Amino acid sequence: MLLHGIFPPITTPFYPDGNVYFKKLESNVERYSRTPCAGIVVLGSTGEAILLSDQERRDVLKSAREAAAPNKVLIAGTGIESAIETLRLTECAAELGYDIAMVRTPHYYKKQMQLANILAFYRTVADRSPLPVIIYNFPQATGYDIPAELVIELADHPNVIGIKESSGDVEKVRKMVAGTRHIQRSATVTETFEAVTPRMLAAATAGSGAEGGELVSIAASTGSPSLAKPSSSAITIVGKMKTRQKEAGFQVMVGAADKLHASLEAGAVGAILAFACLAPTSCYEIYAAWKEGDAKLAQLKQERIARASQRVVGELGIPGVKHAMDFNGYFGGPARLPLLPLTGDVKADVEQMLADVRN
Repeated sequence: MLLHGIFPPITTPFYPDGNVYFKKLESNVERYSRTPCAGIVVLGSTGEAILLSDQERRDVLKSAREAAAPNKVLIAGTGIESAIETLRLTECAAELGYDIAMVRTPHYYKKQMQLANILAFYRTVADRSPLPVIIYNFPQATGYDIPAELVIELADHPNVIGIKESSGDVEKVRKMVAGTRHIQRSATVTETFEAVTPRMLAAATAGSGAEGGELVSIAASTGSPSLAKPSSSAITIVGKMKTRQKEAGFQVMVGAADKLHASLEAGAVGAILAFACLAPTSCYEIYAAWKEGDAKLAQLKQERIARASQRVVGELGIPGVKHAMDFNGYFGGPARLPLLPLTGDVKADVEQMLADVRN
């Protein structure tokens, strides 16, 4: 499954009394669905998933899923400290129609989190998960940094399709990309190379009367006899959708917006960025310029958000992200205790830095 592009790990809105504000959640998701982002991540770190009850997690997954546009890749954060609870939430996400499970590294018992423990955890989850799995490494929050060598070993598992690497270590990205280059996998994409998931294929087939795909070579539309045999660029018609295959391999995504361009240059294919919760288009512009081979423009766009992303996300965390969302027209609202709101002076500082980063 293709993970290329920008994904906002959406926040969870709350009423002032701390209850989940589902209407605002749906409104935010609907707005993200109209941006050029490739998909949406629900219940990531920015979503305060660790502060939600089990039932709230399930309800948030359901609400976001129902509000999302059908053409967006949906990633559910399902990582919990135990493998069995991770699988239970992953199964719930699969039943709701999510495409991918993002599983953060277990970390509470840090001294016991040796290579064998992490290998056993991810292999057990990947073996039994009904969804493809991406590893989620966020050492700034967990205090545990999964080694690149371990990621490279896990990448051989057929159901582990990528990693979200949030350490901000560009050299680690480069090492993981190099160490997983031997993995050859293909992903189904649209005719214009956008991601396609089994959920999307099922929707394309439903009501069309089609029971399967029809392989049509590019030559069928060009009339060229020299291209009569289907090739890697062949089109498969599934219901109402035209698809093709794209080489994907093991996909490295990053979580540091201030190092997005450098990470893409190092071999990352996309990013899950908290800064995209408040400025999705600004993040996408970096990716789009890089994709077009315009390194100068990509760097210019990178410099435009570098300081703001460091301050809002890296220093102020979720309260900073939520206030910035309020400033940029999304609903941020309050965070849950023990997270406290920003002071007036800090809010003004954030607003000044975002003056040129409105979305």
